[in-house]
Amino acid sequence: MCSCSRRTFLTLGALTVLGLSRLPPFLLRAASAQERGGARKILIVIFQRGAVDGLSMLVPHGERSYYEARKSIAIRPPQAGNADTAVDLDGFFGFHPALAPLKPLWGARRLAVVHACGSPHPTRSHFDAQDYMESGTPGDKNPTEGWLTRVLEARPLLQADPLRAVAFTTTVPRSLQGNIDAVTVSNLADFDVKGGSPLLASGIEAQQGFEQLYELGIHDLLYEAGREAFDAMKLLKARNLQSSAPANGAEYPRGRFGDSVRQIAQLIKADVGLEVAFTECGGWDTHVRQGNERGQLATRLTEFAQALAALDRDLGDRMAEVVVLTMSEFGRTVHENGNGGTDHGHGTAMMVLGGTIRGGRMVGRWPGLAKEQLFDGRDLQVTTDFRHLFAEVAMRHFGLPSDIPLFPKFPVKADLYPGVMRKSPET
Repeated sequence: MCSCSRRTFLTLGALTVLGLSRLPPFLLRAASAQERGGARKILIVIFQRGAVDGLSMLVPHGERSYYEARKSIAIRPPQAGNADTAVDLDGFFGFHPALAPLKPLWGARRLAVVHACGSPHPTRSHFDAQDYMESGTPGDKNPTEGWLTRVLEARPLLQADPLRAVAFTTTVPRSLQGNIDAVTVSNLADFDVKGGSPLLASGIEAQQGFEQLYELGIHDLLYEAGREAFDAMKLLKARNLQSSAPANGAEYPRGRFGDSVRQIAQLIKADVGLEVAFTECGGWDTHVRQGNERGQLATRLTEFAQALAALDRDLGDRMAEVVVLTMSEFGRTVHENGNGGTDHGHGTAMMVLGGTIRGGRMVGRWPGLAKEQLFDGRDLQVTTDFRHLFAEVAMRHFGLPSDIPLFPKFPVKADLYPGVMRKSPET
């Protein structure tokens, strides 16, 4: 006889549910979320894994030292009529030309950028830096829960939903690990109860599927959650999420990242109780042949920008209740290396998009790129601790009390927030 612990993982096709033992009381409620009415605040977190080069993403074209440090990979300063130069934002900073689809969002003051943002911890290890950022505890690997888990635990839980927290990843991201119910989905097309689960016992054909397994008496793990999970999946499938085409002429880029952002929009429009969505995109570790206006980095930025712009267009008025936060574990060296790329650095740039954002602004203190201004003599300084950015977004978007210990041993202070969120609709 097997037992079901609270942190048991149940994999059903492309769906993984955490905290299975807590599912029965609320699984069916998700299917009627739309009937409840009322706007629900939603946070979308996008992790640019691999350390994006913030200096090419948000170009300090007004800084002479930038061009002195990057002879072959610098993005050329803005030039009227030339789409292969930086897209000017404020006379000093500009978007990489591949980010041109985001300029209208900047102009509408719904997109803000926090430059020289990151972790105060000096590690240049991808694994460690990602762990620290997702747990919100730089230098400390002991905490078991992620920062988004703490956000959700602090939320008033009037009614829990199995799709309250969804990650479009193959495994549960560090940000959502801990004592909450979270779901990982590879593809909504496979959002179904199918055979092929690792729980299938020998002698039972995969095509018999979940329902027949339940009928056959595999109750130790599935007794409480089994039938209700199956019924909930059928009801959610009845919402016909796949029939929800992008609205307002939105066109998502093809590929895994674009697909995940498109499917997040589908969940939002289906009103299934989503509060936090997480997705990620890789390919930012550009040690070799990074490129400038064209090349490896430009290709990744094109997909990134097109997905964000499509999400904003697709959701339309719903963006008033949505905030998108981008993050990356650290930046890259100021100077290019001998392989036409950049190495692991320190500070980088992060973006915040939404209807309640004080956008059209570069936020944070710019430290400069002269040699004496660099971290360890080689990297962009961090002048905004990522925890102050994350805290401002979470606290003000969800209306959380200011005394919540969102980051262990790190008391966040509102006067240190970078200032990306409006305090009220008028500000």
